[in-house]
Amino acid sequence: MAAKSYNADDLKILEGLEAVRVRPGMYIGSTGVKGLHHILWEIVDNSIDEAANGYADEITVKLHADGKFDNANYAFSGGLHGVGASVTNALSEWLKVEVYRDYIYKMDFKSTYDKELKKWHCGVPCAPLANTRQKTGEKGTFVRFMPDKEVFETVEWNYDTIFKRLKELAFLNKGIKINFMDEREKFEFEEDEDENGDVTAKKVLLPQTPPVTFKYDGGLIDFVKYLNGDKSALYPNPLYYCAIQDIKLKGAPIGKIKVEFALSHTKDDNENLFSFVNNISTVEGGYHETGFHSGILKAVNDYARSNNILKAKDQNFVADDIKEGLSAVLTVKMANVQFEGQTKTKLGNPEVKQCVEQVVIEGMQKLMAERGSKPVFDSIAQKAKFAADDRIKHRAERDVAKAASENDGLNLVGKLAACSGRNPEINELFIVEGDSAGGTAKQARVRQYQSILPLRGKPLNVQKKTALQALQNEEIKTLISAIGAGFNRNFDVEKSRYKKVIILSDADQDGMHIRCILLTFFFKYMRDLVNAGCVYIGMPPLYKV
Repeated sequence: MAAKSYNADDLKILEGLEAVRVRPGMYIGSTGVKGLHHILWEIVDNSIDEAANGYADEITVKLHADGKFDNANYAFSGGLHGVGASVTNALSEWLKVEVYRDYIYKMDFKSTYDKELKKWHCGVPCAPLANTRQKTGEKGTFVRFMPDKEVFETVEWNYDTIFKRLKELAFLNKGIKINFMDEREKFEFEEDEDENGDVTAKKVLLPQTPPVTFKYDGGLIDFVKYLNGDKSALYPNPLYYCAIQDIKLKGAPIGKIKVEFALSHTKDDNENLFSFVNNISTVEGGYHETGFHSGILKAVNDYARSNNILKAKDQNFVADDIKEGLSAVLTVKMANVQFEGQTKTKLGNPEVKQCVEQVVIEGMQKLMAERGSKPVFDSIAQKAKFAADDRIKHRAERDVAKAASENDGLNLVGKLAACSGRNPEINELFIVEGDSAGGTAKQARVRQYQSILPLRGKPLNVQKKTALQALQNEEIKTLISAIGAGFNRNFDVEKSRYKKVIILSDADQDGMHIRCILLTFFFKYMRDLVNAGCVYIGMPPLYKV
């Protein structure tokens, strides 16, 4: 810990916290589980800020047996971050602070409701900052608080949510040690039968969750390796770059921005990008992600042209070509952040795009100039080239898929017994074997929300077929038309006419084979439908007589 004097002037009590109590949703988003954890992040994020500024190198987060939360090595500060801590204070029954600097300093806060004035007194100091005169050799700050049950729908902390967030913060702030302890008692109930045959539930104490420690000296490089998991990487180590640049608005500097990124490419087809602004996860993206993608795209296009991977007759790569197999972490740190989007997790500062793009181009060019880098960037450019060739080849697929969707009615005539309802949330599609099974199912269905689609023979096994070959199969085209949400890369689960697609094949070997073929199709070309939990199997026999 860096040496620093502390006195009462360093603690600023902000007025007007009653507004936080009256409308907590304006400050923390909601009073549900997400809002509960938000007041925890306010303290944790401030702890990270202290560590980033050289005032701490270790943070400990502890859930006590009674559910209270505490955090070590966070120091109160004035300005922007003090507001965040005040929100936590205002929405807690009580909050206690101990500062360790040669002596132990203490200050307690409490929230009460005045019934006569019908007014909240939120985060009010119980007494001035006190020097206990108790000497200590420790350095740091201890904060402990109890979320108010009057404010939150639940005050039960979620272990997995906290675990994931602390792990992310350790990756994003290399070298900082973060400890997490959960001292809460956990129980489960077991059935116990006595000698008379009466069954009672017995409460059994489970083993305590062991403490964990996160510390990543590689920072974002370690983060990318973690994201890759057991995927096959195209080159041994992730690429990394960091730079600080002026943010300009209409040509005039308005502040500084720190841009840091690490990236790797795998043999996978999907992009895996995690972006952060001031350590806050921006799951909805924003201008920093746009700048990152355009910077990578320009750098790789230039490299591919100058190394004859792209010929004169070839078109440039597009963003989707670069995204295939890309694992990356992008983090920016700046003042005056503007968040937007439904969950306030999208960066809305347009001036950031150009800054990030310039840093990424500059970084990629410097990495390309390093000795031994040519095989790495050759593999990146070749990966993009394969993706571009595949994209061009799939234009024919899109044309066929478009033709199939335009002829939905023709594909379904005499095949689909559609339900009368138009609400996808309750509608169900039963896929059955042949017209005979289809006739039986039609008699038993609830017409308002259950549709029946009989298949004539076994559908095509698409595992080793191209998308174009799959689209030429009549049964596959019928299935795509019935679901109505597109196909392959153009599939949009939100457009599905059914939130339950049920495979109802016979209880024999042929039925098992048909079931496997259909599951293969859904997994390969409508995977979002599977991931959304919309694909079901009817397990025969459904009943016995």
